[in-house]
Parts: sequence; C-alpha cells; structure tokens
Amino acid sequence: MSSDRAPEPAGTDPVARARALQPLIRESADEAERERRLPARVAEAMAKAGLYRVAAPEEFQGGACDPATQVRSIEAVAEADGSAGWNLMIGIESFGLLSVGFPRARELFADPMAVVCSSTAAVGVAERVAGGFRVTGRWPFVSGCHNSHYFAGVTAVYENGGPVPGEPGRYAIAAREQIEILDTWHVSGLRGSGSHDVRLEGVFVPTENTLALVPGAFGSRDHSSPVARIPSGSRLAYNKVGVALGIARHALDAFVELASGKVPRFTASKLCERPDAQRALAGAEARLRGARAFVLEAVAGLWDAVVSGRDYSLREKALLQIACCDAVLACAEAVDSVCLAAGTSANPNDSPLERPARDVRVIRQHVTVGPQHLEDAGRVLLGLEAQGLMLKILA
Repeated sequence: MSSDRAPEPAGTDPVARARALQPLIRESADEAERERRLPARVAEAMAKAGLYRVAAPEEFQGGACDPATQVRSIEAVAEADGSAGWNLMIGIESFGLLSVGFPRARELFADPMAVVCSSTAAVGVAERVAGGFRVTGRWPFVSGCHNSHYFAGVTAVYENGGPVPGEPGRYAIAAREQIEILDTWHVSGLRGSGSHDVRLEGVFVPTENTLALVPGAFGSRDHSSPVARIPSGSRLAYNKVGVALGIARHALDAFVELASGKVPRFTASKLCERPDAQRALAGAEARLRGARAFVLEAVAGLWDAVVSGRDYSLREKALLQIACCDAVLACAEAVDSVCLAAGTSANPNDSPLERPARDVRVIRQHVTVGPQHLEDAGRVLLGLEAQGLMLKILA
C-alpha cells in the first residue's frame, strides 16, 4: 500500500470513474481469466478511483453513495469484465459493512489504497486468549483475496477448547501476511474473480480487530449516515444485480456487433436480417431493461426511506428482494437468448459471447439473490410472516 496515492476527488461521479477504467479492465480480462485472479493493476486502479468505498460513510473516506449509484458503478465495471465487477462488488460490500460497525475501521483502513475481502460462507474458531483471539479456520469464496490487504472472516468464540454459550460470533480481521491463500478456484464462470479459499491457523487477532456480530453491527436505523441505515439483507442483494446487469449488457452489445457481420451457414443474408435474431434481441432488451428498471425503482424507494427517516416496511423489502432475484434471472435469460440466436458463433473461446454466458449463470446461484427467495417474498406480499434468510434473518 502507498498512502500518497489518494483516490480521485469524492465529488466526481463514481459511475463516470468506473467507465473511465473500462479500457484497462478489458485489456486485463484475458489475463484475469488465465491466472484465475484479478490483475493487481486493475484492483489498484479501482482503489485509486475510490470505487471500493462508494458504500462507506463519509467519515471513513467513503462516498456514502445511494444504492442506485452503487449498482450502476458495479454495472459499469462488469460491462468490461464480469470478474472485475464481482471483485468490486465484494470490496464495496466489505467496506460498506465493516466501516459502519467496526470501531477501528478509520484507523485500520486509513490508507485509501487499502482493499478488503471477506467471507461469510464458513465459520472459523476464535479461541479467547489474553488481549484477543487465536483464530483458526478455512473460508471459501474469498473473491479478490490476492489483491486485498485485509481479510475478514466469521468466527465462533471458543474458550478452553469449547464454544462459549450465548457468546455472539465475531468478524475477525487479519492482515494479508497472516493469511494463507489456497489454490481452490478451478471453475468456469467468473474464473477471473480469484475466489479462492483462505486459511488461518492459530493467528492472533487482537480484540480491537474483531467485530461482535450483534444486532446493529453493520448499521441500524439510528446511524448518522444513510448508507448505514440500509438493511443488511438489502445491501447484500442489490449489488449482486449490478454485476449481472453489466455482464448482460456486454453480451447484448456483442451480439449486435456479431449479427451485423455474420452470414450464417446455408444462408445468403446476414444474421441481423433474420427474424429470429431480431426477435431474440428485442426480447432480451425488454427483459433486461425491464428488470433493471424494477431494481432501480426499488432501491430508489429504499434510499428515500433511509434519507427521510421513514420506516422501510417489510413489504418494501420483499419487493426489493423480488426485483433483485428476478433481475439476475432476467440477465441470464437475456444472455441465453442472444447466444441461442448466435448459433455456434457463441461457442469458441474467443467469442465475445462465450465468457458472459458462463459468468452470468454464477450470479443467479448466489445465496442472496437465488430464486428460492421469491417464495418468501411472495409470502410477505400475501400478508404472511417472512421465514427466510434475506427477509427475516438479515432484515
């Protein structure tokens, strides 16, 4: 890290800053795919542009940006490369959550070039010792771990070899040199995201570098910053959509370029002149743009509520969850539609459609935006009590 490399002025539009990085991200995408990790120059450029901190409160060098700006910033990066968009999304969420409740955040993350990765996909052990904890565990899906300066992992508190009854879990924050990255990310979709496993073995973490996972740890309705008043479940859902939207936009634009020049086998006309291609693109645009509009409408309502201090109802949270779950499905459907219309031209490794087709499917599988949440959201709209992770546990 180098503290003299400050981000761009916070007053400039983060979406414009993200778009300005698209050439670099596109140039680096093949390397990311090959190395199964984001090139350091891309992570550094996003840090210098202040993009990782758009969801952090201003007092933590954050942009305190509204959810729509967060989504659109991620979308702009993901248009250039889905894996880069995914890395940015994880960094935004990590900073946005930790800077709210973590007492040492301002000091620990003072360097504006610092990048944070995290994982909630497993629970490690934090054995209480004098002054802190000895942390042991293995966490999967730690996107961007190679380019991060800190890792935050969920732990259960132990004492004398056993769990402490009634003790809340803790986020333990370790420096990059304290973690071991395991080469586990051998996948097809989002291959360049570097979402490897991270392991800690008896690493000492002082108490002040941990965050107790109690209600309000990641923000509350009483926080001074509006971004910290956004329900954590909603925060974890809408930014995933930004990645999917960017990937789908890239695919549809690539299809237009392909269709303008391709003459399918056994025909004399270009692909763009075929009714099935025209119908596929029209349907894909309608599905993508409609889903995007629903998400932006839902997050605008959320922002209006937190800024004005109005109570954000469970029904509104359910509608936002529906918008997010449906949007990632819409993105996958839109990409599938144009890939089908492109025929075999979508299959080669060097096809501009091949990678988006793989990448977009990963997002709809994520636990925060998977289709399984639609049922619970529907329950809420019908006046029943929420039962699931996103609307009840992370409300």
